[in-house]
Amino acid sequence: MEERKGDWREVERMLSDAELKEQTSRCMNCGQPFCHAYGCPLGNFVPDQNRAVAQGDWRRAYDLLSAHSDFPEFTSRICPALCEASCVHGLDEEAVMVRQSEKRIIETAFANGWVEPRPPATKNGKSAAVIGAGPAGLSAAVTLRRRGWAVTVYERRANVGGLLRYGIPCFKLDKALIDRRRSILEGEGITFVTGCEVGRDVSAEWLAKQNDAVVVAIGTPAARDLKIPGRELRGIHLALELLEGQNRFLTGEIDTPPIDAKGKDVLVIGGGDTGSDCVGTAIRHGAKSVTQIEIMPKPPAERDASTPWPLWPYMLRTSSSHKEGCERRWNLNSLCFTGDGDTVTGVEVETVEWEFSPEGRPMKFHSVPDTKERIKADLVFLAMGFTGIPAEMPLVAQLGLKQTPRTALLSDPSRNIVCVGDCASGASLVVRALASGKNIALD
Repeated sequence: MEERKGDWREVERMLSDAELKEQTSRCMNCGQPFCHAYGCPLGNFVPDQNRAVAQGDWRRAYDLLSAHSDFPEFTSRICPALCEASCVHGLDEEAVMVRQSEKRIIETAFANGWVEPRPPATKNGKSAAVIGAGPAGLSAAVTLRRRGWAVTVYERRANVGGLLRYGIPCFKLDKALIDRRRSILEGEGITFVTGCEVGRDVSAEWLAKQNDAVVVAIGTPAARDLKIPGRELRGIHLALELLEGQNRFLTGEIDTPPIDAKGKDVLVIGGGDTGSDCVGTAIRHGAKSVTQIEIMPKPPAERDASTPWPLWPYMLRTSSSHKEGCERRWNLNSLCFTGDGDTVTGVEVETVEWEFSPEGRPMKFHSVPDTKERIKADLVFLAMGFTGIPAEMPLVAQLGLKQTPRTALLSDPSRNIVCVGDCASGASLVVRALASGKNIALD
């Protein structure tokens, strides 16, 4: 534990051959593979892959995996494993470790040189511009290229990957894996233009005129802020300011990380995966203490009755970062930030109680009298999710895109403008963004 807190290498280890055989051998004859038909957004052939692994037929396992999944080196590291939540074994025992099996399959394939560019056998004479090189954009680019399209991907940042590169910490996903996959994609004939913001550096309208189709895959760039008194104090940051800055430093884009938590009392507001990533990053900086608070109630230790199998279970999840040293608290509403001069020194919070639906899910809360307290903090990170697409984004206006009441972008099939991933559906999982790009409706 102490050793891993001192570096930025991936935390999770590979399973041994014996462990994998034991796990994958359990994945047999369940009758109805909910993992494939219900759980996995990509529709991976989970039972067939696991059978091949149990038999030691790694090449067949890779062929089955790559039939539906174009980026298994990413999903096997960061996917929450929706397939495992719908595993039949999960009804009365531990689910099969599908994600770890997938990780071993793809790394075995790379080690043996089986992962090679797959350029299209024929070209259809059409071209597409993909705006955004995150999971959805990369997935759409691969799908279109293999259908014979000429594909150019435009990315505003210095390198490709989107959230994979700039949001997810290196201790969960080594960025060299993104570079490795980019080489494969370039070998298939996909062109990448980085450091180019569509709408500012190049006109989105011009791209639409120059191509037969435009794919918009810009994610959800607007983070949810916390507009309470004291927000202007120094030391209060959106989560991605920490995570993106640290990743840019570790990959050599910048010389110094913009935020340093060493020796500081760190408070993370928001209890999801992004908050957990802030926890692990602050611990590796050498923070004096790390506290994570959440306004929602503490989830139950086991699957809640409101989410019966094979639904994704509502339950408490503890990440590797939490295990490294973090105090977690629930039912706390933030009221105001306190400061000394222009610098944050803490946040005033109060306890809340929740009213629950008949199904047992939290619905609304009210304050508990006389429960106000102050949590000390030298650094505060806001990790409360994302709100959607700002209407004033230049490319939205230039393409004339309409938006839903929640600001998601709407495709315009009449002009072959297709929106995929989080910008079309709202913030979600990487695996769902990959599925959205793969299922793109262009011929």
